[in-house]
Amino acid sequence: MPRKRNTSGGGKRTTENGNRFEIKTHLRELLVEHNKYEMTNNDEILNDGVVIAQYFEKNAIYKKLLNKLGVEQKNVISKKLLPDAAIMKDKTIYIIEKKYQNGAGSVDEKLQTCDFKKRQYQKLFNPIGIQVEYYYVLSNFFNQNCYKDVFKYIEDVGCKYFFEVLPLEEIGL
Repeated sequence: MPRKRNTSGGGKRTTENGNRFEIKTHLRELLVEHNKYEMTNNDEILNDGVVIAQYFEKNAIYKKLLNKLGVEQKNVISKKLLPDAAIMKDKTIYIIEKKYQNGAGSVDEKLQTCDFKKRQYQKLFNPIGIQVEYYYVLSNFFNQNCYKDVFKYIEDVGCKYFFEVLPLEEIGL
């Protein structure tokens, strides 16, 4: 029987599809497109020229925020977490993870890790008085009835999920 060609994911294709989704859902562009906000070269979010929030990706959350506030990750949690995006507004950090899928696969189970990851982020931020919110931005593939139990779990553990776009009002913008 001939092998069926993989058209949806795995290896290089997974990375390409995920990268396209991350670009499509990039918060920096969403904020700038919103006309109400500006972004500085230092990733500060401005409204009418006033800094109202700070934007981070991956390692920047450590370099530009936690380390400056005296938090050394390896002294608090055993493995560094790298968020796809994070917005710090007032005394709340919004951790945003993006998940793309276009067929059954391993991302399904990654959605169930939100409680653990939120708790790890809370360990990092609670000592400096910063609250943590943990959000998923999911591709439309996940908008199916077979994920209803996973979505209930995400909500039950105090996390949230959105499809394709994060509503800015969810992060206080």
